[in-house]
Amino acid sequence: MTFKRFATVAALALTIAFIAPPVPAGAQVKPGDVITPDNASMVEGLVSPGNLILVKQGMKMKIVPTNHLDWPPPYKAATEQYSPQVSLSPDGELKNYVAGLPFPLVDENDPQAATKIMWNFAFRPLYTDDVDARGVEIVSHAAGSADPIEHFSIGHMGFYKYVGRTEVAPVPLDKDVLNTGIVYRAGAYPILDPPELRGAGIVMQGYAIPGFEDAVWEYSSESRKLRRLPAAELSDAFGVSKTGSGVQSGGGAGATTYASTWDPDSAFGFSAKVQDYTYRLLGERPMLASVEAANSPAQPCAGDGERSVCPENWEMRHLYVVEATAKPRSPMGGSVIIPKRIFYIDSEAWFITASDQFDRQDQLWKTIVTFNAYRDRPVPDAKAAIWPFKRIFETALVDEDVTDGFSTVVYSPGPNSHDDGWYINMGAVDKTFFTPEKMVQAGH
Repeated sequence: MTFKRFATVAALALTIAFIAPPVPAGAQVKPGDVITPDNASMVEGLVSPGNLILVKQGMKMKIVPTNHLDWPPPYKAATEQYSPQVSLSPDGELKNYVAGLPFPLVDENDPQAATKIMWNFAFRPLYTDDVDARGVEIVSHAAGSADPIEHFSIGHMGFYKYVGRTEVAPVPLDKDVLNTGIVYRAGAYPILDPPELRGAGIVMQGYAIPGFEDAVWEYSSESRKLRRLPAAELSDAFGVSKTGSGVQSGGGAGATTYASTWDPDSAFGFSAKVQDYTYRLLGERPMLASVEAANSPAQPCAGDGERSVCPENWEMRHLYVVEATAKPRSPMGGSVIIPKRIFYIDSEAWFITASDQFDRQDQLWKTIVTFNAYRDRPVPDAKAAIWPFKRIFETALVDEDVTDGFSTVVYSPGPNSHDDGWYINMGAVDKTFFTPEKMVQAGH
């Protein structure tokens, strides 16, 4: 037993050493470089094809040295204790998972490598127990427009996990999962702005039961009605359904009348059910990612009409590139709006740094870039959200339709927020918070 524990710790140490390499000698950029549209060719191949479009249109990048992102100590301990027992079934279902990173060592020659990477992403060290992001703002801009096309402000956005818990009791799991099969609850409510949507929201509960559809509810403050949605609609642009033709976008028709490119399935880069996709590992590459942001709240980019975030810090990282293709759904489940996504996943902290999305003709349609910080508090003047160690959290997410330049930026917290923003693993929300009942109460 002693030898096995030592071997596990040694393997983790080797993994960390491998996945945080120095900037390769052949890299086209170095710390101190500033990337603008004039020299965007310097980062070609170091960012996703979609993200390169953002750079060419004005998203300025400041190149900084690569640093190590340490895991929270409870997460490290859980990984050491539980990861040796975790495996995948032939169809990619996770088996014997309790807490921590499911697969600390990923062999690129393993036929199931891509699926293991995605399960690592699903149980990454960023948020293991509960998250309450307050003061989130979602702002949309069209190419050539100086003013926002749409602005959403949301009171709460986050989730409560039933498994993989490492810091807030009950750990390592909430035993209700054994009775209900629910592995997490998530939601965004109430909408505070625009005024005509005030009180609206959406919540969902995800199941671990194979073949069981996740449950999604939408509350309309206008009609004061709660309705069940097909889970596939979470791949559609964010908004509250209204009567009418909806927003048309480059990759297909949306179902909402409010201008946005961001869909709930793209929260944190990807929030859809892992089991609803098939995965293929396209490779491992040293690439750029925004990991230690200088600004929180994030700052709108003046160079592209506030369609992205800049200037911000970017550094070389070791990334996995994974292609995700949506599985065919039953007629009752509907079909997803985005059939294929390519993820760029950090191999140390296991979050998605970028995602390119493709339409049904397999043409690049949208691109996502996430901006992340590594600190012991979400904002410099935090009053309550001060953590016992540094955490990685998202400061902003950019989702742009590259066919027409229409972009939506999710700020967390928003530039106008007066709240600490991120309450991570603090027990700020419990398992009743993201439920239809609580959403309706908050919306009245």
